[in-house]
Amino acid sequence: MCMERSRFPNKVLPYLLLIPAAVSSIIFIIIPAAQSLYQSFFFSHPFTGQMRYVGLKHYQSLFSDPEYLNSVRITFVFSAFVVIVGMGLSLLLSVLLSKRIRGVSYFQLGLLWPYALSPAMAATLWALLTHPSIGPISHFLEFLIGKRMNWITDAFSAQFMLIIASIWKNMGYNIVFFLAGLANIPRDFSEAARIDGAGPLREFFTITFPLLSPVTFFLVVTNILYALFDIFPMVDLLTRGGPGRSTDLLIYKLYRDGFLNFNIGIASAQSVILFVVVSILTLLIFKFGSSRIHYQ
Repeated sequence: MCMERSRFPNKVLPYLLLIPAAVSSIIFIIIPAAQSLYQSFFFSHPFTGQMRYVGLKHYQSLFSDPEYLNSVRITFVFSAFVVIVGMGLSLLLSVLLSKRIRGVSYFQLGLLWPYALSPAMAATLWALLTHPSIGPISHFLEFLIGKRMNWITDAFSAQFMLIIASIWKNMGYNIVFFLAGLANIPRDFSEAARIDGAGPLREFFTITFPLLSPVTFFLVVTNILYALFDIFPMVDLLTRGGPGRSTDLLIYKLYRDGFLNFNIGIASAQSVILFVVVSILTLLIFKFGSSRIHYQ
């Protein structure tokens, strides 16, 4: 059957509709990115604003700075846990929530509402729940393992708490998309698999998971962006990069160098490096992941 291409009656209208998005992209993305690239080659005086060309000196100093390399290592470890564990747990809960059981809507609502919280509210809530003195989670862990975890002074506790809080905050977002993907899978496939004698695990890995690949592919990209950029409010309000720079993620180090220490050149170089890293990761995901996507 031949399908006709739809056409706008007014040929100018599509371009007019694109103007707001194009203007906002130019103002908020392209111009700041170009400005950061330009400033990364200069040293800016924090008080006079006088700029002096230094070439690639900022980039060389970053790659030889142990503190920056530590931030790179911490960021990649943190991002791996948030993306892999967060998405895996979200998928497991989504499969359970897609079952037709009584009262499942209440569980869905309970797991979705954290995403509706503002980052500041979520961070404050976790700060209270995990406070070493008054936090109920700290008291429960002390009862469970016989040791109170103090994330204010202990590096491992701070990293663990930040990972759990970040996964919890973004879990509702993942569940919404996974539930939508599960709802679009025809039940005929599952019924045919059961008739052929396939168990729940085999049915999931041979039918459900492959048909969820478009949703999974999209969520991998958005979760990486979340772990690298959107996590800033949680770090700022919970740990401020401490203790001992144990949670000093790249996005927070960039903020500290640029807005607290007023080292604009170094901060601009960090933003350029972070942009390049994210771009390379995204291109690799599209290159090697797009061939594994099943749309039908």
